Amino acid sequence: MIKKLTLMCFLLSSLFLLAQDNTNEAKSSSWNFQVEPYLMFPNMKGSTQIRENLPALEVDADTENIFSHLKMGAMLFLEAKNENWAITSDFLYMKLGEDVTPTNLVQSGELELKETLWELDGYRRILPMLEAGIGMRLLNISADANFSFAFQDRSANVNETWVDPIIVVRSHNIIKDNVLLNLKGDIGGFGIGSEFTWQIQADAGYQFSDLFYILLGYRYIGIDYESGSGSDYFSYNIDTFGPELRLGFSF
Repeated sequence: MIKKLTLMCFLLSSLFLLAQDNTNEAKSSSWNFQVEPYLMFPNMKGSTQIRENLPALEVDADTENIFSHLKMGAMLFLEAKNENWAITSDFLYMKLGEDVTPTNLVQSGELELKETLWELDGYRRILPMLEAGIGMRLLNISADANFSFAFQDRSANVNETWVDPIIVVRSHNIIKDNVLLNLKGDIGGFGIGSEFTWQIQADAGYQFSDLFYILLGYRYIGIDYESGSGSDYFSYNIDTFGPELRLGFSF
């Protein structure tokens, strides 16, 4: 736990230093701000297990009914940047419901997942169309599972929170005639939080004015997390993916 807290403090300090480094340069460059409320319509695929004495639950969302899985969602992206530096905050909350795929042990089941994700990144421009940096992704997973065996019904629940350090790269540009193209990727976890986590995101859109733009894209987040043992055991190896719609305001 002390190791994780130390790493969190180091990452936050690094992000602060990224924003404060080269003070004269920052002061001479104007800062711009972006606010993007957005919607993601997710699918899920993978497995999760609550307690070692219960079987893993396989999840495979029906991509033909992608709107049915999202019961509730709230998403907000914020960014402050100048010519060379950028700091971003991405908050995502999803409440998802999904039927469990039957197995030899489990005849049927339902899984409800509440996923809260907050990501804080700091970037430095290294090429005209490329930025790189470090960040941290805090995740909270609340899972409630109900499933039926041949002779009995069982239920289990868990609430788990962890922090993943991540390495991020992105290309974030207007390419031609107010057409926007954004690409982002990251990897992280490294056994500190998740065993491994990764994300890829692509958005395209149009800048209607200096104030307003719109983006349509696709996002894929992979998480492989495991902790505890016995009745405290929890594993979450699930990919969440789907299209997203972003409304952006810059000033």
